[in-house]
Amino acid sequence: MAKPTTMTKPRIAIISTGGTIEKTYDELSGVLANGLSVLDVMLASLELRGIEVLRVQLMNKDSLEMSHDDHTLIATTAESMARAADGVVVVHGTDRLQYSGERVVSMFGTPRRPIVFTGAMRPYELRSTDALQNLTEALLAVQLLAPGVYVCMHNQVLQFPGVTKDRRLGTFVKTDEAATET
Repeated sequence: MAKPTTMTKPRIAIISTGGTIEKTYDELSGVLANGLSVLDVMLASLELRGIEVLRVQLMNKDSLEMSHDDHTLIATTAESMARAADGVVVVHGTDRLQYSGERVVSMFGTPRRPIVFTGAMRPYELRSTDALQNLTEALLAVQLLAPGVYVCMHNQVLQFPGVTKDRRLGTFVKTDEAATET
């Protein structure tokens, strides 16, 4: 009789940095803000039997408030987790996501495992949101992609360098030149 084989699940690190995807409505101030992370609520709503999730709560900021040092911390953490896991998903605000993605490439080149950035144009808490779709797509993409740095949103995967947010289209596009931080 053959021994049953035990298959190990892929280990996917999910780094949370905040951004629109995690904004919640603050009834006292009447604004959407990065307060409590809703990423765990999103993950709990998904069937994730095929992977082991390693959660890293790095920060909870609107990406417009991120500094060069924040982008460096995100890049360093993502590269470190790419050495410890089978893939990395970085949940990030879309306004400055391109700078963190470019920072990984400029500091580390091609990482050992795929690093996939994702976010949302509308918060998870809104009725009409792209948050759960984008997170789900990123979790699948990170298991299928070759080592590299990517953004996965709106049913597309784009590889860094040279990815920017097109505000007119409301999504990310591939450009000829890499994004530079101002």
